[in-house]
Amino acid sequence: MSKKSIPPKNWREERRMQAWKLHKKGWKQKDIAEALGVTEGAVSQWFKKAREQGVEALKHKSPPGAIPKWSKEQQAQFPALLELGAEAFGFRGQVWTTARVAQMIQQQFGVKYHPAHCSLLLRNLKYSQQKPIKKATQRDEDAIRTWKELHFDE
Repeated sequence: MSKKSIPPKNWREERRMQAWKLHKKGWKQKDIAEALGVTEGAVSQWFKKAREQGVEALKHKSPPGAIPKWSKEQQAQFPALLELGAEAFGFRGQVWTTARVAQMIQQQFGVKYHPAHCSLLLRNLKYSQQKPIKKATQRDEDAIRTWKELHFDE
């Protein structure tokens, strides 16, 4: 069985680094461009970047991501607020759902997050998402147990 060749995770970075290696071996810019299937302009830009910022500048850098909407201080207060329980913020029952967390964050900090993002915030704190169990308030547990015993104990 033959192994398929798997492209490197960041093939563009590999291509830029290969161009630099060929440059160091004395290859001409146009020959490097032709060998790597890119324009001479691209090779020129890579080399300029490497000369001005160092070869490390040719390596891939992940985008920084969004700037958090709330401060580090507010983030630090978040676990303690969750520990107070949902009822402390006017919710019925102590269960924290992502919608409730989003509402609490908006109440406390004036920051609006989508409930789906709150799931990530909770996961980062090792909090599990909780879903309320909806049961009728007039539910009679003794009557249910008796009915089950009569119908399922055979």
